[in-house]
Amino acid sequence: MPANKKQKVTLWEFFQSLGKTFMLPVALLSFCGIMLGIGSSLSSHDVVTLLPALGNPVLQLIFVWMSKVGSFAFSFLPVMFAIAIPLGMARENKGVAAFSGFVGFAVLNLAINFYLTANGTLPTVDPLVLKANNIQMILGIQSIDTGILGAVIVGIIVYMLHERYNTIRLPDALAFFGGTRFVPIVTTVVLGLVGLLIPLIWPFFAAGINGLGRLIQGAGVFGPMIFGSGERLLLPFGLHHILVALIRFTEAGGTMDVCGREVSGALTIFQAQLSCPTTHGFSESATQFLSQGKMPAFLGGLPGAALAMYHCAKPENRHKIKGLLISGVVACVVGGTTEPIEFLFLFVAPVLYVIHAILTGLGFTIMSVLGVTIGNTDGNIIDFVVFGILHGTATKWYLVPLVAAIWFAAYYAIFRFSITRFNIKTPGRESESMPAAAVPSSSKSGYNVPVILSALGGAGNIVSLDNCITRLRLSVADMSLVDDATLKANRAIGVVHLNEHNLQVVIGPQVQSVKDELDYLIREAAHQPAPEPAMV
Repeated sequence: MPANKKQKVTLWEFFQSLGKTFMLPVALLSFCGIMLGIGSSLSSHDVVTLLPALGNPVLQLIFVWMSKVGSFAFSFLPVMFAIAIPLGMARENKGVAAFSGFVGFAVLNLAINFYLTANGTLPTVDPLVLKANNIQMILGIQSIDTGILGAVIVGIIVYMLHERYNTIRLPDALAFFGGTRFVPIVTTVVLGLVGLLIPLIWPFFAAGINGLGRLIQGAGVFGPMIFGSGERLLLPFGLHHILVALIRFTEAGGTMDVCGREVSGALTIFQAQLSCPTTHGFSESATQFLSQGKMPAFLGGLPGAALAMYHCAKPENRHKIKGLLISGVVACVVGGTTEPIEFLFLFVAPVLYVIHAILTGLGFTIMSVLGVTIGNTDGNIIDFVVFGILHGTATKWYLVPLVAAIWFAAYYAIFRFSITRFNIKTPGRESESMPAAAVPSSSKSGYNVPVILSALGGAGNIVSLDNCITRLRLSVADMSLVDDATLKANRAIGVVHLNEHNLQVVIGPQVQSVKDELDYLIREAAHQPAPEPAMV
């Protein structure tokens, strides 16, 4: 979408945008994890012994196929990040940016291979040499395994090159190589040079990440709590993806030898163990940072908070907020998407949100102390069934409902007391009568998108538009034209003003459809003929 004018991107906005790009590979990871979890559990010897009918050869072929397909995302995780970052951050010609991301990642590893060969480290099959230099096969290339951090570096460099050169004009003799064609060309040169530097500087990056890992691991039982609470506290600012990626995919989340290969990151370790036929059970040091830690708050706590908000609403308003609360609970319990509930109290009672963050982190610690070993990413009922129940009692899944029930009672009591004691204006407690819910349009999203666009100041006020899992992320020319009240009256859960030009509108699970319809309306407005000057 063409911007009306370019605005300088602040460091805050850059990291928000970077974190948002992680969602594309992470969404695939979540789906592939479910396929891998179902396939590996139902093809395991223990499950087949318990349920002999599952030993049918055709069923076993299906389960093994699910495991193989599900393992794809974890086998090619770094290259997916290298592609997704420039794809998500580029303002235009996104396909070229994504293609250049792949080119840059491959060239980086080829250049590293060249350096290691030139200095005599390669070629070798000596496992001690390979391990000492952290050398793995990357896209069929023997190279230093820089993991997700290396892919992020590639993605950022490619994005910056793309923004600088995708419209470059070369002399006529070289015009064929100009414009978007120049981006993968300059990417090849720049990442080829960066690859020569990686063997020299990577030990310092690795030391920093390992230091963070030691800090968290050194906190003992409070390590998971630091992570869980930190992730919740960063969520309103859209920066939680950075912390999550560090723990899930780098040495900060631990390192372990699985099936003869050294892997790093809590989620990477869990998925490697899941797909390794010789591994029985899952590492507690990895799963303590994964789905299980979210389950007390997601399956018990936030539904308890929703019930407290319902009971604290004025009787005449309860029927108006029932649908809002129920949809929020369903999104939380089934989808692992918590913002539709959290944004109902975040702005009116920030202290309650801090308490929620602390209790979420405490849930991580309790699950770790109890020895629960349920992995994956979302902390919802699907993860509980697929990675807990289906993998047997060794995961201690039976403790989750007990702890979730305690969290439900604690959240309900804390929220009900706080709302009534301090007269917090959660939904349904407004002094004036609540506005009637906006009638959904016949659009795919079910939202009145033309009204939302008007409340954002119209198509001409939108400088840039994107979205994450639940929020529209916008830059606007004039923030004074944004009408928060109209947005909320048309089912926006919350509006976050970041600075004088940037804001986020919390929509919920249908945000992608709303964003697509906004894009369509903005394009239509751009193609409207300009009004003819009035005749004098």
